[in-house]
Amino acid sequence: MKTPSDILHLALAAAACLLSGSLTSTAAPATPADIPAFARLIDAVAQGQDKLRLFIDGESMNPDGYILGDVTGGIGLKPGPHEFTLKRPGVSDGVTRITLAAGHTITLIAFAEQIPASENKPAYWAIRILRLRQMEPVTKRSATFVSVSHTPEHEVEIRSPNGKWTAVTVKRLALTQSPILYPEGYVPLRCHSQKLPSIPVGGPGNYLVLLYDDAAGLLQSLNLQDYKYLSAD
Repeated sequence: MKTPSDILHLALAAAACLLSGSLTSTAAPATPADIPAFARLIDAVAQGQDKLRLFIDGESMNPDGYILGDVTGGIGLKPGPHEFTLKRPGVSDGVTRITLAAGHTITLIAFAEQIPASENKPAYWAIRILRLRQMEPVTKRSATFVSVSHTPEHEVEIRSPNGKWTAVTVKRLALTQSPILYPEGYVPLRCHSQKLPSIPVGGPGNYLVLLYDDAAGLLQSLNLQDYKYLSAD
């Protein structure tokens, strides 16, 4: 004969089984549609007035806008097609349409291009967008150099731990890869004897170095870390 204590134990065991089954049946694996995609903006638009504004599918991402040299974090978006519009007073808008993949980050580099005069229109500046897509993950330390400077080609030098400088030719709107030999710390860079911001190196990864011009036409650079190789889209 079962005692009240036995009956209570059986009831609790049955409830635990039901709860376990309920939890098991409702826990579904994540699908690609559940995993967000990401977009990152780098502002290299030196021409125009006021701040750069980013709109995704017509929605403003930051009412305060961006200034030259700003880099956003990853903006989470639903995988699939999206329209990106960049606006700055005094410069023609830049628009690009991209299909984003789940779990991947695309980097958008906004810069200005001078459009020559035509019979019906004087010369003007227009926003252009260079798109960098992620590729396979990085297991070592490397640098990807890209330039939106108006100079067709720059020779950047990167220093190794033994003090030797290695030249890297960076052509406009093209990507150039270079290994980083430093295990950690700050990797010195220079271009035409001009000191550029050092690359802060930590763990393995791909470190993007962007060359761009400021409003006075002087060369500037910024860098950031990615965890995958990049390719021009």
